[in-house]
Amino acid sequence: MPTALITGSSQGLGRALTERLLAEGWAVHGFARGPQDLTHARFVAHAVDVTDESAVRMAVASIAAAGRLDLLVNNAGAASLNALLLTPGAVAEQLMRVNYLGAFHCLQAVGKVMVRQRAGRIVNLTTVAVPLSLEGEAAYVASKAAVEALTQVAAKELAAAGVIVTAAGLGPVDTKLTRAVPKAALAKINAAIGRPEGTTMEQAVDFLLAHLRSAETGKVEYLGQVL
Repeated sequence: MPTALITGSSQGLGRALTERLLAEGWAVHGFARGPQDLTHARFVAHAVDVTDESAVRMAVASIAAAGRLDLLVNNAGAASLNALLLTPGAVAEQLMRVNYLGAFHCLQAVGKVMVRQRAGRIVNLTTVAVPLSLEGEAAYVASKAAVEALTQVAAKELAAAGVIVTAAGLGPVDTKLTRAVPKAALAKINAAIGRPEGTTMEQAVDFLLAHLRSAETGKVEYLGQVL
């Protein structure tokens, strides 16, 4: 059976994607900093902070020792809404550590496994805030822009080994996080991408599954009309 590694699997989109893959017959390993309450015969929870390079390497090595690793979804991430001139440097640094370095550590560790296998797919989560150059999210946008650049370079470097690397970007998804954001702000983003009704969790997962099954290596794909 195919095996996936999903980061940020304890809640939100990572949890929903994990449950869908399990329902489709995958074996899934999940990385999260805190406890995970998902119980399934084909799910293995790992207490891993993706910003900890050593912890990521050790966990990936233990997964690879048990068999193939067919898919990595770099979903773990953090966000912050701050005007550029009011954003503390510590916040910008933390966003880069979680969103960019977290994806970098996991991509690097899993990429080595997939190169040895001569096959595999890596999907990095990004956001429509990048092409929209969204005001009030400078540090967050910069961290995700770095993920997109990483995706395109990695795609070129790993292509010869049969490893596909892509990025999938979403607008606001109905989660606990977005429910705390002013509705007017969410409506503005959704209108800008041609999704005035917003995006449900089910729609987000459907988009990710379609993306990982069809996107060509190096492609950055967004859910919505992003010009």
